[in-house]
Amino acid sequence: MSAEPELPRAARVFISFVGLLRTNRFAVAPEQTTSFLAAIQLLGPRSLEDIRHAALATLAPPPERRATFDRLFDLHFRGNEAIERVDDGEDDETVRLQEEARGNDEPLLSDEVNESGLAAARAEALVERRFAQLSTTDALRRLSREAPRRLPKRRGHRRMRARSGPYADLRRTLRDSVRSDGEILRLGRLKRRQRPRKVLLLIDVSGSMKTRTEENMKFAHTLVQAAPNVEVFTFGTRLTRITRPMRLKRREQALNAAAHVVSDWDGGTRIGDALQAFLAVPRFGGYARGAAVIIVSDGLERGEPDALRDAVAKLSRRAWRVSWLTPLAAGPGFRPQTEALVAIERFVDDLVDGGSSASIVAHVLALGQRRVA
Repeated sequence: MSAEPELPRAARVFISFVGLLRTNRFAVAPEQTTSFLAAIQLLGPRSLEDIRHAALATLAPPPERRATFDRLFDLHFRGNEAIERVDDGEDDETVRLQEEARGNDEPLLSDEVNESGLAAARAEALVERRFAQLSTTDALRRLSREAPRRLPKRRGHRRMRARSGPYADLRRTLRDSVRSDGEILRLGRLKRRQRPRKVLLLIDVSGSMKTRTEENMKFAHTLVQAAPNVEVFTFGTRLTRITRPMRLKRREQALNAAAHVVSDWDGGTRIGDALQAFLAVPRFGGYARGAAVIIVSDGLERGEPDALRDAVAKLSRRAWRVSWLTPLAAGPGFRPQTEALVAIERFVDDLVDGGSSASIVAHVLALGQRRVA
């Protein structure tokens, strides 16, 4: 029996794009894939837009999912380049990450699923998670009580009255001078109002963080309830926005809703791909601009650290401050040992302990003591 002919190298990138579409629930028949390759060969494309038109004509994405199709196309073919496409507001909360080519599409074996919670894996394992009866710790009570006044602030554009400030309040000064026959006794002052700074929370829910997942989710819910402008994402083998479930007031209800939204609990670890996908979606990437970014992850990455390093570098240029909280930084003399943490160390402002709710809360509340910009 003769072996099947190997695909030409030039065609592999197009075949893998079809696989990415199927991963994200696009129905693509084998005949459409063949037509896609034939259209590219016929057109002899000179630009990515030619390839996009060939894909639209042959793969036929449904009109209501056209925006998702375009984002996946840009993510696959443009890679790490900045995407300037304006978001159209489509409410897609989950981005699935494309698996590396493994020769064939064998199913995930049971021994590939990370059940120990001690080592990082790359393979995707989709599971449903149930949260136990939830109790509030002293650290979370402290966060709920002190967050409104201690979370970081930024200077707004509007001004307010003040005893001292860099701006003169001429209107108030002239009004007061009427009472003293036009004599100015005291010059009124103005200062810029302070507004709560955006907070972006990214939580690792992979198997290596299994023992911390429940506490981290409780922390996320408390933070969303205590602060007005918080966005929460989870990542493992997928990137999922869970801000909407976290806004439910009752914690049990919020975490159960999040458990149904997130499907990659306790699975593989693909931090670099997740952060790249986050930055590739304009609506998501905008959440990081000027924000206090908090990443709760052990940093055990199975992939190449280049993607992670590039993503964290881009994130640091957009954000006000990037904090990486890892359970590995438990001791006072912690020095990063994993290849991923070494790669991102110079791009983060804080690389501190994230092994307990008390340490995470203490660090988040201390962010408000940083210089207001």
